[in-house]
Amino acid sequence: MNHILIVDDDKDLRDNISDVLTGAGFGVTVAAHGGEALERLDQKHFNLVLLDLVMPGMSGMELMTVVRKRWPQTRVIMMTAFSTVDNAVAAIKNGADDYITKPFKVDDLLCSVRRSFEEATFECCKGVLLTDEAFSCLANPLRRQILLLVHRDGELRFMDITRALGIEDHTKVNFHLRVLKEAALVEQDARKSYTLTVDGKRVIECMRVIVGGQANA
Repeated sequence: MNHILIVDDDKDLRDNISDVLTGAGFGVTVAAHGGEALERLDQKHFNLVLLDLVMPGMSGMELMTVVRKRWPQTRVIMMTAFSTVDNAVAAIKNGADDYITKPFKVDDLLCSVRRSFEEATFECCKGVLLTDEAFSCLANPLRRQILLLVHRDGELRFMDITRALGIEDHTKVNFHLRVLKEAALVEQDARKSYTLTVDGKRVIECMRVIVGGQANA
């Protein structure tokens, strides 16, 4: 589950956003000002901070600077009631990943949040896919099919894989499985069943994001 920190001095707006995001399946924590937000960030990892630009005490821009330095992997969406090009440019230049103007529609909020998480997944994918082993594995359609089969079923024995692929040449299937094992994308447990490794699961997620992005383009 992705965890979101909402930082806004307007309690009604905080609660409304919290209800919307919780209903959409996200983990949500709220903070009324910059100091409280820093306390929350020290206590727990957040994937995203929804941050009001204008707040008493520490401003949203000041807080974002701290977030960028201390938690560089945490994404930031800036919220403001003052919609100007200068504000938008300043927010992006200072490290915001997106910018949304209040009052906003629920659909616009959810779209911005989901887009931010999708972009984060793409960033994560760079480290997984920009390796010779990963490219070699994914370039072959049979190996992609094996990964998807193992992901779908959780674990598969060798004969289950060959039957699902409809390939009688066991040597060929064994070769592709060996390539996937050497790339650390699949592994065998004590029962000789094949399962995805952590990197294998990341590759599957990356494949989903890429295919989804192409479909929505």
